Amino acid sequence: MTAQPTIPAYFVRQAVDLATRSGVDLTYPLSMAGIGSTILDNPAERLTTRQVTAFTQAVWTMTGDELFGLAAVPVRRGSFRVVCQTLIHTENLQAALIRMSETMRVLIPVRPMTIDRTEESTVLTVHVTPTTHLSPEGNELAERLLTDFLLILLHRFAAWLIGNRVKLLSVQLPYPLPGPEAGKMYDAIFGTHVEFGTELATLEFDSAVMRAPIVQTEATLAEYLAESPNLLFSSRDYDSTASSQVRRALETGFKGGAPGTDEIAAMLNISPPHLRRILRQEGTSINQLREEVLRDAAISGLSRGDSVDDISTRLGFSEPSAFRRAFKRWTGQTPGSYRLS
Repeated sequence: MTAQPTIPAYFVRQAVDLATRSGVDLTYPLSMAGIGSTILDNPAERLTTRQVTAFTQAVWTMTGDELFGLAAVPVRRGSFRVVCQTLIHTENLQAALIRMSETMRVLIPVRPMTIDRTEESTVLTVHVTPTTHLSPEGNELAERLLTDFLLILLHRFAAWLIGNRVKLLSVQLPYPLPGPEAGKMYDAIFGTHVEFGTELATLEFDSAVMRAPIVQTEATLAEYLAESPNLLFSSRDYDSTASSQVRRALETGFKGGAPGTDEIAAMLNISPPHLRRILRQEGTSINQLREEVLRDAAISGLSRGDSVDDISTRLGFSEPSAFRRAFKRWTGQTPGSYRLS
């Protein structure tokens, strides 16, 4: 059983807050995704990728807009598909991103991204123009949501195009830090320290990755789009960091099968002390990663309707009460409260 990554409910809560300001009722998308109001009220809550995908698809259907009504003008359904189809046959990532910028300028009526390249680094800047019918506070929230969505999309999609990790040198966001916990969340999403309150919204890549060839085809693109945006949310950026490799090793099994530190270190051909040092540098540890894997597996199981006893046994807990205590520690809720929320 593989634990799918979970997503902070923070992002869906922001979308719901913005919709409320605009007089839009998102009850239907939330119900389609099985997201209760109490989930969004808890800042520590997490959602499965399937829940966020179902929510996003329902909002797309409601708005007929691939940017959810956040941009100054609507982006018709199917626009992203057309943009993607122009990229598949480019030579490398640099050519694909240039083609994307050119195509967006024609097909999508929003100010396009710009690309500035030096020998050392390539900076991709997104120019966001939010809606104009909202209050100043609403526009500010719309700009944050649209900026987040576009930067995450560009980073994850670039990694998918070349089938490899795209390490970021820096990420800049032109709005204030929402809070210390949110800062950690953004660092985890982008895999680097995110700077807030900057003039522009940017992603900075090592220019060497721009020469990476495009490995995707029209067939794999069709598969990618068929599940959209699930792969955008669930993909881990083809991450090759030690923490991501440890997490994948931990996901191979739970009860009686989850490898220990020595086994994981041997799999990575390094010593256990060296593995611990690397993980400390990445801001995590074996125990923290194990807790995250168990948490995500538990949330996935509860969202599917599995019983607490079954999940507890599958995850290797000695008894259901131990699992309940752990789940409360992870999420701030009991499994029963989570299922009802």
